[in-house]
Amino acid sequence: MKTHARVVVIGGGVVGCSVLYHLAKAGWTDALLIERSELTSGSSWHAAGGFHTLNGDPNVAKLQAYTVSLYREIEALSGQSCGLHLTGGVMMAGDPVRMDFLRLAHAKGRCLGMDTEIITPSEAAAMFPLMDPSHFVGALWDPVEGHLDPAGTTHAYARAAQRLGATVVLRNRVVELTQAAGGAWSVVTEQGTVTAEHVVNCGGLWAREVGRMVGLELPVLAMEHMYLLTEALPEVEEFRARTGREMVGVLDLPGEIYTRQERGGVLLGTYERDCRPWSPKAAPWDFGHELLPPDLDRIAPSLEVGFRHFPALERAGIRQVINGPFTFAPDGNPLVGPVQGLTNFWVACGVMAGFSQGGGVGLVLANWMTEGDPGHDVFGMDVARFGEWASLRYTNAKVRENYSRRFSIRFPNEELVAARPQQTTPLYDIMTRERNAVMGVTWGLEVPLWFAPEGEEARDVLSFHRSNDFEHVGAEVRAVREDVGVTEIANFAKYAVTGPGAEGWLERMLANRMPRTGRIALAPMLNAAGKLIGDFTVAKSGEGRFLVLGSSAAQIHHLRWFEAHLPGDGSVTVERLGMRLMGLMLAGPRSRAVLAALADGDVSNAAFRFMDHRAMDVGGVPALVNRLSYTGDLGYEIWVEPCYLRTLYRAIEAEGVADFGMRALLSMRLEKNWPTWFAELRPIYGAFEGGMERFVRLDKDFIGRDAAAYEAETGPRLRRVSLAIEAADADVMGDEPIWARVEGDPGAVPPSHGEGAPRFDGEGRALPMRDARRDGDWRVAGWVTSGGYGHFTRLSLAQGYLPAALAERNERGLFEIEILGVRRPARILREPPFDPEGIRMRA
Repeated sequence: MKTHARVVVIGGGVVGCSVLYHLAKAGWTDALLIERSELTSGSSWHAAGGFHTLNGDPNVAKLQAYTVSLYREIEALSGQSCGLHLTGGVMMAGDPVRMDFLRLAHAKGRCLGMDTEIITPSEAAAMFPLMDPSHFVGALWDPVEGHLDPAGTTHAYARAAQRLGATVVLRNRVVELTQAAGGAWSVVTEQGTVTAEHVVNCGGLWAREVGRMVGLELPVLAMEHMYLLTEALPEVEEFRARTGREMVGVLDLPGEIYTRQERGGVLLGTYERDCRPWSPKAAPWDFGHELLPPDLDRIAPSLEVGFRHFPALERAGIRQVINGPFTFAPDGNPLVGPVQGLTNFWVACGVMAGFSQGGGVGLVLANWMTEGDPGHDVFGMDVARFGEWASLRYTNAKVRENYSRRFSIRFPNEELVAARPQQTTPLYDIMTRERNAVMGVTWGLEVPLWFAPEGEEARDVLSFHRSNDFEHVGAEVRAVREDVGVTEIANFAKYAVTGPGAEGWLERMLANRMPRTGRIALAPMLNAAGKLIGDFTVAKSGEGRFLVLGSSAAQIHHLRWFEAHLPGDGSVTVERLGMRLMGLMLAGPRSRAVLAALADGDVSNAAFRFMDHRAMDVGGVPALVNRLSYTGDLGYEIWVEPCYLRTLYRAIEAEGVADFGMRALLSMRLEKNWPTWFAELRPIYGAFEGGMERFVRLDKDFIGRDAAAYEAETGPRLRRVSLAIEAADADVMGDEPIWARVEGDPGAVPPSHGEGAPRFDGEGRALPMRDARRDGDWRVAGWVTSGGYGHFTRLSLAQGYLPAALAERNERGLFEIEILGVRRPARILREPPFDPEGIRMRA
């Protein structure tokens, strides 16, 4: 075995082999994969081998499409067949609510260039005649679905990597990882020690144990998963003889099962409610090519539904039951990327859909390692999306919840209940017991969403349409706009940046100029390619002292970036304050009067100007106060230590101030056309595309400056726009297509994601495929990033992106936005519908 390598990849499942292949393809051929047993010895060998491109996160869906497109490439390079069966697949709905879900998925597919199609149950049954179509009301057809040979595919990745120069060592367990002061890793194995510059944890079922070797507790848990294979069915053979084709794959949403043809029989699997973790605290190293005992009683309820929906299966004999463990993260997405606080230690684990996502995971991680950037928007998979609150017990509870809901609908106003409350502020009991708040979760923290009237149950009625919160959120918005309101803002990320080099470092990190002492600046952060990777509020408290506020969900992600760019001389310190600093936002035309009654100091407009920052006592407690508000109205952020938060809230309460929640706040920001991080501002957009040009100072040096200057000179390709929609009883949720009545191709939507399987009738005749992005003179021209209802302006609002030239046009009848399958007229708003000149927040 080699004693030195540039990178060691730990784990020989499909993900580890994909990472090895992509590293070698990128030129890092001095890469060594170490596997404790044989390739595929964890989850890969017993996987059902299905693949698909649809995903709730469009950015993950793009990487799944890449994964599927990759298989022919690795077959050709390796000489190893992947056993591809590109059959296409249907997702079945059993009621109108699930049809709304399919329409949403279909609309998202339009934005990605996916040629999906809404079809009837009878059309689906023509391609999978084992089903009884009377149990369904509709279906979604996706031509890029199918199944493959898991072992063959994993070996194809490995052989392709070896042909490019990478090395694979089998039957050699890693037993220890240590890092020298200079950064080099010692990978201690049963066959000796390898010195490496980088280590990648692709440990699969053992990823948690590999992480513990470096003091890391990864939020992953393995779950038992069962599927069964039937004996041959005469209906399958008759179908093959009649059509010359293989049956399509079927995802039965109401039954929460999946099925497809497997040779002359059928494969049937489920994600049962009565689920079981495997080795919840520690995975045994001696587990390998073996299965767990089957437990058909646990999946009996799903089988009963399956037999009703697919009657032929009840007559089929069971050839084999597969029960094996798969790893999951709390939200079901992979854990990928560099680990904050460690140098050159990377992870690619928790990839339960390895044959849909493994290629994309390998690509972005290899890009990240070799180029310093993943090259895609991968926050939905970034290991940094979890914080220290994602403990072992939290992970176990959330993974079990996620597994049992694998095929359940997630409504836009649904807050999942497992492992809650995990983090709370000192106001939690007041919000829930006294104020009747409906609570949600932001990065593990309980936050008030809206307030139910006294005597009513504080809960959301789940829906894709406007729900029971609509009237009450509207009342909260009007209370702020017409008088004054207060809301918690503990869910911001807070950093203290200090030291003699702090200002110069921030000038380099952020695109705007830093404020003078006692002032505030809004500043985007760009990567070297000029793309948006952060958006911050920066307050200068004194010489060498800054308070930086950002998105809570990105705080580990941003801290990792900050740490990677700190000067080596110790002149700058960045400290994540977390829950050590909490706050309240006071907003509305009467907010100054309330603050004046509570503050020991002059807060008049002349003494305390818009975008001022000051330390003062408020309600008798020490506070840091920023004069700004995300509502777009006159307002203040009041930051205090947690021990003072209840006292501050009670003092504000005594002034007759109304409570408002996160949904009211987001409604008000839409009325100001303000973007938000993770929706409008993401690393796939440039600063000028995102409309952030007034916060970018090209006359100074900062990371991404040259790329930003090029974008400014040549003009952005896309433009963020705000639109008003003639909606009915539902508003946009995000990722809906924006249609435009234009000639030709507007150029905003990517091309089709590849040739897929044709849809066919019961006789095996291929049916014409519809272009999901075209309808006569109409084309899908852009996409929605976020939206909702503007309660004060009484407008259904959306933000999104359009090609720059098209964003300049606004003639009547030019745009429509698809909401739950219905295209609604829309128009671009050139100015914010609320206070377009910004007079109220400066008053």
